[in-house]
Amino acid sequence: MLVLDARPKPVHIDPARTAVVVVDMQNAFASAGGMFDLAGMDISGAAPAIEASRRLLAAARRNGMPVVYLQMSYRSDLSDAGDPSSPNYQKELGMVLMRERPELRGKLLIDDSWDWRIVDALKPEPGDEVIRKSRYSGFCNTGLETYLRARKIRYLLFTGVATNICVDATARDAYMLEFWPILVEDAINHSGPDFNRQSTLWNFENALGWVTSTDKVIKALEMEATEPLPT
Repeated sequence: MLVLDARPKPVHIDPARTAVVVVDMQNAFASAGGMFDLAGMDISGAAPAIEASRRLLAAARRNGMPVVYLQMSYRSDLSDAGDPSSPNYQKELGMVLMRERPELRGKLLIDDSWDWRIVDALKPEPGDEVIRKSRYSGFCNTGLETYLRARKIRYLLFTGVATNICVDATARDAYMLEFWPILVEDAINHSGPDFNRQSTLWNFENALGWVTSTDKVIKALEMEATEPLPT
C-alpha cells in the first residue's frame, strides 16, 4: 500500500489494484468547435486539465496501472439516446442542441464524428481500455464494472470532464459499488459556474471519496518505485 496525499486526509491505496479513469476527454467537451464551445460554455480550463491528465497517464503507464477511457457516444440513428420519454433525450446537451439547431443534427457525440473523438493529446495507447457509454455515468449499461472486477481493481483515480456531471455521476456510482473514488482535481474540468466545481469537490472530500492532485499522485508513485525491497 502507498500513502497518497489527499483531502480530507491521506488515503492508502494499492497501486496493483488502482486504475486511472479518463472521463469523456473528447473534442465535444474540451476542444474549440466542440459541443461545449458551441453551447457557449467556457472551456478555458480544458487545456490545463488535458496537460495534467497527460502527465498523470504517463506516470500511471510507467507503473503498470490500467488506464480506462470512457467515451460518451450515440449511434448515428440515436437509437441508444432515448426517445422523448427519456430524461436523457430531454436534458443531455448534445440531444438538446441537435434538436434546436438543425445544422448540428448528426454531428454531436455521434460515433466516429470529430466531436466524439478523444482529444489528440490523450489518445488511448495499446493496452488501454475504451468503454463506450450513452449516459452520464460510466457504469450505466456498460462493461466498466465487469472490467474492473475482473482485474481486482478497487481504487479509481478520476480525470476528465465535466467535473460536475459525468465525472461526478461515474465517481458517485463507483462509491456506491464499493470502489474508492479519488478525484484528481487539476486533471478535471467543470461546466457552468465555478460553484459547480467547488460543490463536487466538497462532496467528494466530505462524503463520497477523496481529492488529490496530479503532482501528489506522481510523487507517491515515484516514492513507491524508489523504496527498497524488504530483506
